[in-house]
Amino acid sequence: MIKRSLDIAISLVCLLVLTPFMVWIACRMMKKEGKPIFFRQARVGREHRIFVLWRFRTKTNSSKVIRSLPPHPFPKNWDNGVPDAFYFKRDTTQTVTQTGNWLKKYHLDRIPELFNVLKGDMSLVGPSPEVPEIADHYNQYQAQRLRVKPGIICLSQINGYTNQNYGKKIRDDLFYIRNCSVKWDMVIICRALKQRMK
Repeated sequence: MIKRSLDIAISLVCLLVLTPFMVWIACRMMKKEGKPIFFRQARVGREHRIFVLWRFRTKTNSSKVIRSLPPHPFPKNWDNGVPDAFYFKRDTTQTVTQTGNWLKKYHLDRIPELFNVLKGDMSLVGPSPEVPEIADHYNQYQAQRLRVKPGIICLSQINGYTNQNYGKKIRDDLFYIRNCSVKWDMVIICRALKQRMK
């Protein structure tokens, strides 16, 4: 209850404060890159619930996902869960737009995720939201990360494992879930802000 109340209060205040800035970003994108303004993608939330993730578009081709999907057909080593060594390969057919370049540099492309938090699909802090194609291959151990809402900020992100080592990413996510508290959330948020201010 406390975590959800803080999610609502903080995301609402941030959206009210950042609305003029978001409008400026949208106008800049319309002028330089055109529509669409937002990138939308299906993600998996708590208890395997599918929701639509919102971000500012940063790539030239919005009809494709930002990160390439896992291999098709899935190799046999996926039968027992997502391999620890798995990582997303970037889509080389897309390029980052001029506006998208500085949005990604300062993580401003993720501001619209505050709407997901306000709606209740996400939390400010939690495991990174997974794409359905990956979550469908979770084993019982990996599926534990879906016991809580995904977050804008996650422990594996500030530790540098989001797209480097899937096994370590899962380990960090489960460590967060086992130790979840308001105090722990504040520590993670402060660490994330400190990293992004460098």
